[in-house]
Amino acid sequence: MSHDKYISPFETRYASPEMQYIFSEDNKFRTWRRLWIALAKAEKANGLNITDEQIAELEAHKDDINYEDAIRREKECRHDVMSHVYAYGLQCPNAKGIIHLGATSCYVGDNTDVLVMKEGLELVQKKLVGVLALLAKFADEYKDMPALAYTHLQPAQLTTVGKRASLWLNELYMDYEEITSRMNALALLGSKGTTGTQASFVELFEGDSVRIKAVEASIAAELGFDKVVPVSGQTYSRKVDFQVLSALSGLAQSAMKMCTDIRILANFKEMEEPFEKNQIGSSAMPYKRNPMRCERVCALARYLMVDILNPAFTAGTQWFERTLDDSANKRIAVAEAFLAADSILNILLNVCDGLVVYPKVIRSRVMAELPFMAAENIMMSAVKKGGDRQELHEKLRQHSIAAAAQVKEEGKPNDLIDRVVNDASFGLTHADIDGVLVPEHFTGRSAQQVEEFLAEVIRPVLAAHPEAAGQHAELNV
Repeated sequence: MSHDKYISPFETRYASPEMQYIFSEDNKFRTWRRLWIALAKAEKANGLNITDEQIAELEAHKDDINYEDAIRREKECRHDVMSHVYAYGLQCPNAKGIIHLGATSCYVGDNTDVLVMKEGLELVQKKLVGVLALLAKFADEYKDMPALAYTHLQPAQLTTVGKRASLWLNELYMDYEEITSRMNALALLGSKGTTGTQASFVELFEGDSVRIKAVEASIAAELGFDKVVPVSGQTYSRKVDFQVLSALSGLAQSAMKMCTDIRILANFKEMEEPFEKNQIGSSAMPYKRNPMRCERVCALARYLMVDILNPAFTAGTQWFERTLDDSANKRIAVAEAFLAADSILNILLNVCDGLVVYPKVIRSRVMAELPFMAAENIMMSAVKKGGDRQELHEKLRQHSIAAAAQVKEEGKPNDLIDRVVNDASFGLTHADIDGVLVPEHFTGRSAQQVEEFLAEVIRPVLAAHPEAAGQHAELNV
């Protein structure tokens, strides 16, 4: 590998070989040739003078792209599509005259972009289902374990470790739904011609709209689509790119939320991402266990979330039937959005496959806060023993304030229970209160909610994609 020029970190550190191939030149130009073959077949089937021999010649060279000829030609003519038409023609002299017949550059360019985005979404969907499977297993395993729940990042009531994971899981499921919807909504540009009017095909087919539409339908079927866009200028609407990248941005948002929570939990020492045997957390502090995987997800997510501004501006600045200022931006923004999404999912697969939970720390933190959360239950127990509810409420308020001050101002343990036991008006013993302070009694329907969510929402998705379950990811660095 060369070390004297810029190399994208997506290539060396983050994105998978599969996603890199989808956005490779090889996949792009092989798809161009598939489109030229589909066009020739459709035109022949609808009466144009194209022979089986010509199509066979095109198919014989669909994958062995003569890059040197195309590169040399592009330096002369400054047009990438015509350079590849020329190079293909060198390999297929008998078919040279019918390559790209009636088409404009966007026939191969835009149709390929749609095909590549569909391939990218399929890979994203597959990996996302793998994350759902791992996280569902985790949520099910820890659905009963009480943990502190937070609002405003302040202890509120109790939840369970599994219930919190179900919140992450639900947002990722929403992304699955959006990504699947966008994938299914994709349509080929088809063969619309220079300004979308199909004028060149009107000329070729002598104004026969039935045959012109049949050509488009045949091309779509050959490429695995059941529809083409109904109307267009020279290009498909650039809003499609924005919609697709918006779905990927949604994935980034969910990933950042989840990984931020894990980073905070790591600070609490309740949970952390996998930490390898020989991993170094800090160059200066040997004891450090930095959550570098989750930090990386947050960094890549931020990049992806900002990237959707590119297709938004591109869609808004397309003049009339098309303008070329979309091209340079589009080929960077769309590709890197998919590479970023793929990178995020690779890390999530790795993180979710090895999440570490520390039950004793979780329990200790719960018990430190539970006396405050159980105040009403304690009060009701005292009322049952003959206490005055209003009087006890005021005393409990004062004891709670004093106990909180001791914790915050003096750094001492929460002594609310001792204060209540030592206050004769409550008439409660430690044994009485211990019977109240059972964390499992304060988690509401958390466990049942997890069970219902997994059964009704997540497992049907996993059943629909059995090939995606059990995925793992090894990180490059």
